[in-house]
Amino acid sequence: MEKLHIGKFAVTWLRGGITQMDGGAMFGVVPKPLWSKKYPHNEKNQIPLRTDPLLIQVEGKNILLEAGIGNDLLTEKQQRNYGVSEESLVEQDLTSLGLTPNDIDIVCMTHVHFDHVLGLSKMQGGTRTSMFPNAEIYISEVEWNEMQNPNIRSRNTYWEENYRPIEKQVKTFKEEITIVEGLKMTHTGGHSNGHSVVTISSEGEHLIHMGDLMPTHAHFSPLWVLAYDDYPMTSIEQKQRFIQPQIEKDAWFTFYHDAVFRAVKFSSDGTIQESIKRE
Repeated sequence: MEKLHIGKFAVTWLRGGITQMDGGAMFGVVPKPLWSKKYPHNEKNQIPLRTDPLLIQVEGKNILLEAGIGNDLLTEKQQRNYGVSEESLVEQDLTSLGLTPNDIDIVCMTHVHFDHVLGLSKMQGGTRTSMFPNAEIYISEVEWNEMQNPNIRSRNTYWEENYRPIEKQVKTFKEEITIVEGLKMTHTGGHSNGHSVVTISSEGEHLIHMGDLMPTHAHFSPLWVLAYDDYPMTSIEQKQRFIQPQIEKDAWFTFYHDAVFRAVKFSSDGTIQESIKRE
């Protein structure tokens, strides 16, 4: 498992599953001759997208960032449509670290689309139950409200069966919240109306997790946004808001979906200066 230290914070990537999604949808209006130079694709025009949570450990707290796609929660048709080639190995990875799902204290969710939230629950005795029963789960208020009351577009990704098992654990916030000293969640909107980013600052070192505003390293350009984005102009504005200031801090940009890199440091023109590759 790949690891990164940001001051007093230890970050470890877990294996939450793999999907294959349409490249055109993932790069929106960007022509294939451009995006295909920056990210791999198969003969079906699908690109590999991991769904790998980040385990963040600090001062005895075990914090999970995102949740993976879980196990045995998608129908055969859904697995085929989403190109699922591997389901979650989060529990096994936690075991190898001497932990269990019961040891997770906090879960931070950038948003709760199905490919991020499925892993928060599991099947037990024919019933969906919480995978991390002792955790507080932080989601922006806007996102949580829409998950429970989706519109004609968002109901395709906000499923009731995904929020019912965890609704008593959810803690919401409006614009920004400090989860623990040095780790903040900030509401951005864009990809979804309630989307958030996560930042860590500790001992002069910095990390930003931009969720699906920058799902892979190839989405560095503010204009390279997803066709899945509900509010693409907001995505562009928020990428402009965060990217350059974080580059000036020499911050690591971390990823949930990237099949190539776990984390990178960019220069202002998008050149990768330093990286942690997925093993």
